Amino acid sequence: MTCPTDPRATPRRGRPPTLGSADRRDRILDALEAVFEASGMAGTTMAAVAAEAGMSKRTLYAAFEDRAALLEAFTERQIGRTVHPLSAAEQALPLAARLRLLLAPSAATRSLALPFAILRTIVAEAPDRPDMARRIFARGLPQVRRMIRDELDRANARGEARVADTAAAAALLADMVRPSPLDRLVDPALETDWDAVTARFELGLSVFLRGIGAPDA
Repeated sequence: MTCPTDPRATPRRGRPPTLGSADRRDRILDALEAVFEASGMAGTTMAAVAAEAGMSKRTLYAAFEDRAALLEAFTERQIGRTVHPLSAAEQALPLAARLRLLLAPSAATRSLALPFAILRTIVAEAPDRPDMARRIFARGLPQVRRMIRDELDRANARGEARVADTAAAAALLADMVRPSPLDRLVDPALETDWDAVTARFELGLSVFLRGIGAPDA
């Protein structure tokens, strides 16, 4: 006797499930990194990224209108991976702990080749494409400064510190806890000493906290 086939037990054929917008975005940005590692910035074209992502150029352009938009999205994702937005519970911690959670170097910051290549692109193309340069730059360091400023404003409100100009102080701290990008900009082959990166972070944060009269603990 033959039993009728249960359609629920039969694998569906045809096209694979359509990716959601977030998954498609991640696939494209992962492809961008892979193409850059293989071919450098000169070879990182929309066609190459589409091929690496396993999609048509039309699908890629539906998600990102041009390479500048693609680099902008990557910069935003990189910031999201290297800076730790604080939860409500973490916001209740002392200022030193909050800043350490927010800014401490992490494994995600160890892949710096593409971020620096994007920075070189911004510098090189800014005179001819200032709007593009401003858009990409706005996704990076200014966002970090805003998050630091939020914590300094919170510290002022709680009496943890007295910072007259939290915007200027946030910009200062962002520079103090990270190595200067200039060396890597002029020498792409320069290796990063991660022990030195961590030591600079700890020293920069400690000096900053003492400077604003906040406990370094």
